Order: sequence, then structure tokens, then C-alpha cells
Amino acid sequence: MTHPKFSHSFEVVADFPKKLEPLRKLASNYRWTWHFETRELFRAVERNLWDLSEHNPAKLLLQLSPERARKLVQDEVFLSKMNSCAKELQDYLEEETWFDKTYPNQGNNTTIAYFCAEFGISEGLPIYSGGLGVLAGDHLKAASDLGIPLVGVGLLYNKGYFRQRLNHDGWQQEVYPQYDYFDFPLELMRSENDEPIRVEVEFPDRTVTCQIWKALVGRISLYLLDSNVLENEVRDQSITDNLYGGDQEMRIRQEMILGIGGMKALKVLGITPTVCHMNEGHAAFLSLERILQFMESEGCSFRVARQVVVAGNVFTTHTIVPAGFDVFNIDLLERYLKKSVEAVGLPFDTFVKLGRFDPENEGENFNMAVLAMENATYINGVAKLHAKVTREMFSARWAEFSEDEVPVEAITNGIHTPTWTSNAMTNLLNEYLGRNWRREAGDPDVWKNVANIPDEELWSIIENERGHLVRFVRRRLQRDLESRNAVRPDFNLVGSILDPRILTIGFARRFATYKRATLLLNDKERLKSILFHPERPVQIVISGKSHPRDDGGKTLIQELVRFINNDGARTRMVFLEDYDMEVARRLTQGVDLWLNNPRRPMEASGTSGMKVIANGGLNCSILDGWWDEAYDPSLGFAIGDASDTSDTVQQDWHDSRSLYGVLEQEIAPKFYHRVDNGIPSSWIAMIKRSMTELGPYFSTGRMVRDYTQKFYMPSSERFIKLKENKQIAAQEALAWRDRIRTAWSGVKIVTVTDDSHGKTQEGSDFTIYVSVLLGSLSPSEVTVEALMGRVGPNRELFDSTPLAMKFKKTEGRESYYELPFHCEDSGHRGYTIRIVPHHLLVSVKHELPIIAWEHAAK
Repeated sequence: MTHPKFSHSFEVVADFPKKLEPLRKLASNYRWTWHFETRELFRAVERNLWDLSEHNPAKLLLQLSPERARKLVQDEVFLSKMNSCAKELQDYLEEETWFDKTYPNQGNNTTIAYFCAEFGISEGLPIYSGGLGVLAGDHLKAASDLGIPLVGVGLLYNKGYFRQRLNHDGWQQEVYPQYDYFDFPLELMRSENDEPIRVEVEFPDRTVTCQIWKALVGRISLYLLDSNVLENEVRDQSITDNLYGGDQEMRIRQEMILGIGGMKALKVLGITPTVCHMNEGHAAFLSLERILQFMESEGCSFRVARQVVVAGNVFTTHTIVPAGFDVFNIDLLERYLKKSVEAVGLPFDTFVKLGRFDPENEGENFNMAVLAMENATYINGVAKLHAKVTREMFSARWAEFSEDEVPVEAITNGIHTPTWTSNAMTNLLNEYLGRNWRREAGDPDVWKNVANIPDEELWSIIENERGHLVRFVRRRLQRDLESRNAVRPDFNLVGSILDPRILTIGFARRFATYKRATLLLNDKERLKSILFHPERPVQIVISGKSHPRDDGGKTLIQELVRFINNDGARTRMVFLEDYDMEVARRLTQGVDLWLNNPRRPMEASGTSGMKVIANGGLNCSILDGWWDEAYDPSLGFAIGDASDTSDTVQQDWHDSRSLYGVLEQEIAPKFYHRVDNGIPSSWIAMIKRSMTELGPYFSTGRMVRDYTQKFYMPSSERFIKLKENKQIAAQEALAWRDRIRTAWSGVKIVTVTDDSHGKTQEGSDFTIYVSVLLGSLSPSEVTVEALMGRVGPNRELFDSTPLAMKFKKTEGRESYYELPFHCEDSGHRGYTIRIVPHHLLVSVKHELPIIAWEHAAK
């Protein structure tokens, strides 16, 4: 029989020595995940227990025996380290931050709510699946370091993602453990009368109740919703069981809880965000709830509320193809969202149009990314190439603008460097970069001091970390063999797997087919010749999970495991089961080279390779994602070139040959070229250049500063301006939009002339003269622009740049504009004139994408 459910619950608090109380505070804040001194302190409490707890400090302290606690109380060295860590945490929480200095007195006026379906804070909080979640966790950590007034909002998955096990034939099996989050560094949010705080989300024919948990991530509060409460029906208690589990109906339930429930949770906690950041489209329903809350609190119409709210929304997309977005069929959407849509007074058919590429295509399903775009003022991709591909994908929605002007910016991802840098390397960088480098990891000036690190010291750290990785891999394999009751000969083999002295490559990621995990297997004999080269051998450590419903990804894992086990590569290649943040740290800290070979341009960004930079590792990758903008021959290695082809078979063949070639002719020879004291000087020179040039840029320190300066603060200021004084500015903006639409038919370009005479010298100047009709509009309500660019064979303008013309005068019905232009580049250049609306509080491209073009251009 199954266990009965409890009807009443209470917590029993263990007696804990007063002298060890600082451990509780240290355990309650996930700052330990990037403060290695605190991590080492928890390890010193009891090493085996720390590992068995899967690096969960709250569980570690719960399971600490009274005998061990008494010993720690008497250990003066331990107590000194504990008190030092506690003081560092307190100092960290109270010190002046980058945000305080850059935006004085803005902290009380600004609150950013960062919504994501997963957060990778630590392997000890298993509510993430991969890159998106780890990026979100790193975002919170950097926001904490910088002092950004930000809160996180997500879901607390009672069974996490899944734990990966491979059967004897290498086929992935999924295991779903049940977690008890009372044993985690989480606080269940309670009211003044100590009752758990609840929020309700309306579903068809029923209401689902969720409780709220808080995780402290440095200065940042992360709020997580959980539907596993007794008030719910059994089917609804399991909504937040699994990350990305279930069918489309389960997905829409989860996304309603994340977006609608998340906004309700902030409201009940007394948090009113000025900016909501949707990290992927999963949280896009928040826009609907945010508008409703604004209407109720301000007593205004839907149009006014949306004008204000959209100004305070930001959307980041990580998806590279339309098929990657969450979509729902209209019947399912209507069944679940009709009540919420009716609550704001919006016809359901009108709402559906906000989620379609083509609003008038009634056969198109509802796209969450489109909904997010329609309800955000700032949109970005996560690398320069990804933003370009996204602009191409969504160009039809901004048909009046050139592809380059589609309002999708690029803020390239980064990693939270202190989280991913090994203890030994951190100490080395402390010595040569200064102890504050961890708080200033995005500052290029800090990293210039890498040049002062002696080659011998740097190489010693790299060699030792490679050895640590080999020992970790062997222990992990031993554990996996024991769990399968392996026979004795298998244990004997473990000691021969990998060699701590040879070139070690890491390859770990989600096993989606486009990432081409088996590209190396295209020519197995050639691969083996590389692995077992008599003078320049190579070894590869592989890890990663496939989505439970992705048999294609599972097949890739199986092919790799079969090659390792059956084709004689067992001592040189390893597949590590159950990829998580701990495995990721071990790999990125211990490998010499990180390999990435997706099919270009399918990788939105990819952050795993960034994690090796500060650890003294180099990258070898397809020119895709972040590596497309980072690559330089002095910093790492490229597979193939920047060309794309629709023939995937040909592309795979070409890229595999390029990969074999770069391993044989560039990477291995450079790594093994030892001249001075057995040190690969040219290899170390590349490492130092990589650390100096790539380290600060590809960090979340730089990334979150970019979000703050480009998106968060302008968005917050616009939201506040539109909201104040009973939304007078918002109402004026709406009236202006209506007036522009009515008057736009009278806007025309009359004459365009210039004094270049059709040819001019490089370095010379000429002036463009334009007269326009504005009808009932004034010159302050429009911008007249010359779109200047390179002329293609069919009169197209490439690499075009809009240049605002200067208003000179109005005579009669015509207004006159001029633009002096300096000719910097030779070649066939051209321009066309256009008129666009202009208002300081309206994002024209998002809200009013209309243009009057010079007739010859269109």
C-alpha cells in the first residue's frame, strides 16, 4: 500500500551548538557556490557527508552527528575559518556595489523581476536541465555582485529534471528522485500569522494553489512556486514535479504558474517590479497578469495599462529555429487562458493575434516567443550571430524595416567566472590579479595582469587540475560500476582509463542532434590514430543528457558508448553519466581543450566553452554562437569556416575532416611542443591571450552590466514616467499614436537632391537636401532619415545605417531638411530617404512600425 498523505505538518528543529551558528547563516545563502573558502569549510565539516548530500549544506548540517559537532566546537582552526567566512559574507552583503556607484539613489525606485523556467544555482538545487538554467543562475550571481535590484522568479520542481543512467547497451534511462525541499537552503514564505503564503491560478473548472519558497543567492532573492500542496487535486499537485515533463497540457499549466502565478507571488510578497525580464518565452503569460494587476491598482483601461506595462518588459530569446519555440493549439489555449484574457477585457481572438507570426493566419498556432515579443520594449538574442538569425526569422513582423533594423539586439552570454574557476586557479589569480578580481571579473583592466603570471606557475596549476579530473573520472566510473554490480575485471580496468599527462579534451552538453556529438566518429580509424598517436596522444571526456522524448539524442549517446566499449577506445575516451553542474565544473577546470561542433548556425550562444577560459583551457569550435565573435587564431582553434550549406551530409563530412585536421596539425603539435623545462611555451602564450582578451568579455559581469545599461534602466525609467500622474504620459502617447495613424497618409517625400553630382572623392563631403509634406503633423513628431549603405547588384542597400537629417525650416506646406555627409569609404554607395514617427516615450519600431519611403526605394 502507498503511504498516506499527511493532514497536518510541523517542523522539528535540531539542537545545534551555539558556537557553530554561523554555519547556518553560511548554509542559508547560495553565495557559497562562488566563494570557494566557504565551500572548503563545508567540506571540512565532514567530507563524506558533504559529497553524499550532493553539496547541499542544509542537509549536511541536518545530518551532522552530535559527536562530530562537539569536535568542531573544539577545533579552533575550523572556528577561525568559519568566523572569517561569516564576516566575509556579511561584508559582501553590506558593501557599496557597482549599481550603487553608477545609479545612486535609484535602488528604491527600480526593481527587476527576472523570470525563467529553470535556474542552475548549484547541483545541490536540482531545478535546471542545462545551459538556459545555468545561465539564469549565473545571471543572478552577477546581479548580486553588481548590486542590481533584482529578484528571480521560477518553479520548484519536486523531481527536478531527471537523473541519467545508461543500460548495458548505452541507452539512456531516466530516473526521477523525489526531493524534500525542507532539507534544502530554502525558506517557505509565511504570513504574519506563520501560515504559508499561497497564490491561486485559475485553470479550467478549478483553481490551483501554489506555495512560495525563497532561495538567497548573495544579495538576490529567488522565489520559486510549488503546486505540491494539499489544497490541490492530486493531478495538480504534480504540475511542478518535473522540468520540461509531460505533454502540451502540462506545459501550459507550468507556464501559467510561472508567468501568472509568478506575478501574483510578487504582488502578495509586496514586490512591484518596474521591469519584468522574460528569459525565454516560457514566462510570456506574465504580460497578461501584469496588465491586469496594473488595471486593478490604477483603475485604468487595458490600452493605457498595456502602454505602461510593455515599456517595462524585456525579452531574451535563446532559440535559433521556429520549431524550438513553445507553441499551443488554439483550442487548448482558449480552454486555459480565456478567463485571464476576459479579465482584462480583451477579445480572445485579438489576444490570439498577439501570439502569431502572421496575426491574420487563423491556421497558425499560438507562439509564446511572439507573445513575449509583442509585449516587450527590448528584445535580444544571446550572441551577435544569433541576433542576426533571429532578425531574419522575425523580419516579416517588421516588413517596413530592413532586416538589419529589426529590433532584436545582441547581448552575448557570459559565465559567472568565480563559480566556474578552480580553487587553485582562484588562488593564483588572487596573487597576480588582486583579491578583488572575483568581484570585477568583467573589467578588462583586471585581466591584463595575467601577463605577469610566470609560465611555470600557470602550467603547474593546469597539470595538477588535469590530474584531479582524471582521478574524479575514475572515482565516478568506479561508483557507476558498483551500482551495476560489475564483476571484478571491470574494476581493474578503471585504473587504466585516462592518463593525467596527455592532452585532454572535454565535450559536454545537451545531446540534441544539431550539436553533432558523433561528428568525431565519421572516420573511426582516423580518430583512433589521433587518440593513440605514439608521440602526441589525445584523450576525450564526454558527458551530457538527451531529452527523455528525444530518441535521436539518445541514439547519439549510444553510438559513443558503443564505440568506447567495443572499438578499442576505452582507455582514451570516457562517457560520464548524469551530467550536472559538478561534472561541468570538474571538466571545465581540468581539460586542456573544449570541443564544440554544432551545425552552424544552430547554436544560439553556448556558454560551456567560456568556462574553460579562466581555468587555462582553450577552445576548438565551429564558428557559431559566441565563438563566431570570439575566435582569433591567437586565442583558440576553428573548425571549418563561416560558410553554411543546406546539404547537411556534405557539411558534416567537411566539418569532420576539418576537425581531424586541426587536431592532427595544429592542436596536438602545439600542446606537445616542449622547449623550455618541458613547458609548452606557445600553448601557454595562447592561454594567456585567451584569458586576457576573452575572460572579461565573456563573463556575466559584463553581460549583466549590458542588460542594466541598455535595457533595465531605460525600461524602468520609461515605465515610471508613463505610470506617474495617473498615466497622463501614457494617455498622451496613445493619443499621439492614434493621431499618427490617422495623419500618416498625408506624409510624403517631395524632393531629394544632393551636391555630389553622382561622383565624389573618398574623404570629401557633400550635402543631401530633402523637402517633405507632413500634413497635420509637426516636425517634432517625425524623424527624416537618410538610409545610407553599400549598393548591391539589384539596387539593394547593404550594411545600411539610418542617419537623422536636420530640420531647417517650414515654408507653406513643405518642411526642409539637410544632412552633410562625409565619404569615408570608396565604392558604390547609395541612400534612400524615409520618414518615421518620433516620440520620446514610444518605442516606434515595436508600437508603431510605419514608414513613409522615398518612392524610388519601394
